[in-house]
Amino acid sequence: MPNSRPVTAPDFLLSRAHGSVRTQGSRDTFDDPWDAVSALRAGRHDMIVGALPFDPEAPCALTVPESTIRSDSPLEPHAHYRFGPGSELSARLVGVDPDERTHLSRVSAAVRTISRTPLQKVVLARAVDIAFDPPVDPLLVAARLIDHSANRDGFIADLSPAGGRFTGRMLVGSSPEVLVRRHGSTVSAYPLAGSAARLADRDRDSLAGQQLRSSRKDLEEHRFVVDAITAALTPLCSSLSVPAHPELTRTNEMWHLATPITGELKDERTTALELALAVHPTPAICGTPEEAARAVIDSAETDRGFYAGAVGWCDSTGDGEYMVAIRCAEVSADGATARAWAGGGIVGDSDPRAELEETTAKLRTVLRALGIS
Repeated sequence: MPNSRPVTAPDFLLSRAHGSVRTQGSRDTFDDPWDAVSALRAGRHDMIVGALPFDPEAPCALTVPESTIRSDSPLEPHAHYRFGPGSELSARLVGVDPDERTHLSRVSAAVRTISRTPLQKVVLARAVDIAFDPPVDPLLVAARLIDHSANRDGFIADLSPAGGRFTGRMLVGSSPEVLVRRHGSTVSAYPLAGSAARLADRDRDSLAGQQLRSSRKDLEEHRFVVDAITAALTPLCSSLSVPAHPELTRTNEMWHLATPITGELKDERTTALELALAVHPTPAICGTPEEAARAVIDSAETDRGFYAGAVGWCDSTGDGEYMVAIRCAEVSADGATARAWAGGGIVGDSDPRAELEETTAKLRTVLRALGIS
């Protein structure tokens, strides 16, 4: 990392409108999340932070920090990354995976598969590769994303505990989607599924949002996600409130259908990390049925790694919060390159061109923050 980094620079951060957590150092690490759950339940650590991969069977990247700072407000990036010597960034797009024509073909193939098999939804993602000259500090990317987020959402997690190719790599993003949060006995989730790009013209933008709210295709896609989360949380909760209809929410780039889900735990010993493991992966980032969707993803895509996983924290009381790892980039250990992803949910009446445009719009969250038009 650059020598000019502020001494307060975190190794992990999660910034949300209602508060933030940032940590420094590492006392211990876990690549198996259930070992981390056992350590939390035994009271061996005050907090464990980090990332879960898309594949629940793959190694995770969880860290026991040396120091922790919590705040009731979102993170304000250090002046070093806004105005100082750490604020300069030069990035360029150097590759796509796959190209647009191939993605259109993949979506068309997925629609045919849905029409002929029990598969009901699958999320297909595109990736772009980015080069930095000079190499970038991942915290600068996080600062840019937080400053570009209307809700001050942002995260950064060290992937080194997962080992192998993830050693030294950092996952940086600005996710609007809450996988699960626990505060005392209260559980909440805020799934997003069904999206439309924001438009520059105010009237057309408002119309795009209203059309999304009434889109049969998007409402169907959203219902799969809500039903799956409800099924996962119901056995763990004494009560669960699930609105019958989604609400409309927005980021600077996208409109989304969202459903605020809240419940009360049956057993207050159930930790936020356990809740995250129970819910992940949702149909919002995988599909349904899960096994069939994963088979399509594994055959069609390059390994996602930690994209579409989760980033968050859990403390010794069991409280914590996990964001879905979307609108994110994985930055190389030397800061010279990064890969960013965006996905879209494919259902029976998906239009390939519209799905391509959706992933392009979602990629703008990261690319605009990096100054790539």
